Amino acid sequence: MDYKIVLTEYLKHYIKDLSLGEIEGMLEVPPDREMGDYAFPCFRLAKTLRKAPNMIAEDLKKGMELPEGFQRVEAKGPYLNFFIDKKQLILSILNSVTHQKDAYGKRNLGQGKTVCIDFSAPNIAKPFHVGHLRSTVIGNALYRIYEALGYNCEGINHLGDWGTQFGKVIVAYRNWGSEKAVKENPIETLLDLYVKFHEEAEDHPELEDQARNWFTRMEQGDREAYNLWKWFSSETIQELKKIYKTLNVKFDHYTGESFYNDKMDGVIKELQEKNLLKESKGAHLVDLEEFNMPPCLVMKKDGSTLYATRDIAAAIYRKKTFDFEKCLYVTDYSQNLHFAQWMKVIDLMGYEWAKDLEHIPFGRVTHEGKKIQTRKGNVVLLQDVLDEAINRVQGIIEEKNPELENKEKVARDIGVGAIIFNDLSHSRIKDVSFSWETAFNFEGETGPYVQYTHARAASILRKANMEISSNINWQILEEKTSMDVLMRIHGFSQAIIQAKDKNEPSIVTRYVVNLAQEFNKFYNECPILNQEEEIKEARLALVSITKQTIKNALYILGIEAPEKM
Repeated sequence: MDYKIVLTEYLKHYIKDLSLGEIEGMLEVPPDREMGDYAFPCFRLAKTLRKAPNMIAEDLKKGMELPEGFQRVEAKGPYLNFFIDKKQLILSILNSVTHQKDAYGKRNLGQGKTVCIDFSAPNIAKPFHVGHLRSTVIGNALYRIYEALGYNCEGINHLGDWGTQFGKVIVAYRNWGSEKAVKENPIETLLDLYVKFHEEAEDHPELEDQARNWFTRMEQGDREAYNLWKWFSSETIQELKKIYKTLNVKFDHYTGESFYNDKMDGVIKELQEKNLLKESKGAHLVDLEEFNMPPCLVMKKDGSTLYATRDIAAAIYRKKTFDFEKCLYVTDYSQNLHFAQWMKVIDLMGYEWAKDLEHIPFGRVTHEGKKIQTRKGNVVLLQDVLDEAINRVQGIIEEKNPELENKEKVARDIGVGAIIFNDLSHSRIKDVSFSWETAFNFEGETGPYVQYTHARAASILRKANMEISSNINWQILEEKTSMDVLMRIHGFSQAIIQAKDKNEPSIVTRYVVNLAQEFNKFYNECPILNQEEEIKEARLALVSITKQTIKNALYILGIEAPEKM
């Protein structure tokens, strides 16, 4: 039962002047549960009812018959305080988590409607660096959040696999590269070649003309240019998939920019037919001056298309293919204008579904205060970061628990989990400065802290070695510390919904940290294994559902939940 929704709908019968949304938004959780589980402030009603808020609270209380699940209501000054029926609440939470297990927290709000999520999108023949981490883990978390709420998700990796940079890599490869080096270490070799091209081009600008020529040959289907491009792409994707596997990230589609090459002409033709294209110095654009934006350039004077053209073509293709309810684009905020421009073009083309396109911006990643620039070699490879995190955890395990089973897997789960959790714990829009000193923080409100709490709960259950009964004395869990944990568990589904509404995974990280903290307080204040049977059974039931809820929350974040640490 969602007590907040039940109470909102109930109050609507008595408060006609406010909408359901307004009532739900006004409901508060008192700082002290002794004051009630929910509180409704009456200040806003004073103007329309022409009474003091405390009198309104008293009048409402007199005429109320409590809804199902609530034990009593009190008028305290300007507030109506509602108290949940604790027996029903406790047994409802215990039964829900116990029976639903991995499905606990899920809802069917989406009812099978499709959400496309465009995320990660690294460039082919360039390294996968820490700057790509944010789009990857935020997008993956959003995929799992929407999926948990009953949406059919289509995860799309819009790879940067077309453009002049491939001409540069081809020139560099033919001048200084080798097939053996690319096959042995594709990412770093192609990065070195790309950096070397720009170093050499400073003294030999003719290299830029050669690069443009090779890209033109690619566009025209030249066999040598096309085969080199295809080879570089294949080698890069294979390496990327290894990193995605480590990060617990999956994609349903690897459809990069090149996928839309044969769809450009249709976009240009449609824009011309709808009289949206204007010519300016040989180039073609859509004028957006009346929307306080620069024009959206669609075709250069040489006839080549741009990112905006491909994004327009991709959106039209995705709508026709998936008939999405929403299409989300997870990129950093420096692309705000780009997305605003081409999405407005979709709107001007007369597509009603333009409103369902949404840019999900996030803060940028810098390295020691500097912008990450591939061409200058100022990058930190993500694989190096993940490997270092795993190695550090392995060292801690060898020092503190050398007999641990599956040490390598546990080290990987904790190390990778720490990197993912650290990123997702930040507000999405916040800038992040990567440094080797802070990247591997395992202390405080971190992924390893939450994982350790899960492992602690698992350890308690192993030591108890008894079947968890649903037939418990619920009154044992009425005391405050246990109720704090139960109420937090009860709020899991709402946390997922809030994360979806704001496209903000950090809501789930904050939720699971709070749950871990409240459980650890319960663990320290309420002895479990050395208690008489009735108390032990009740508290073990609480341990079991906490463990399950932490596991479910970590799954949403793309993080494993080790049984032992």
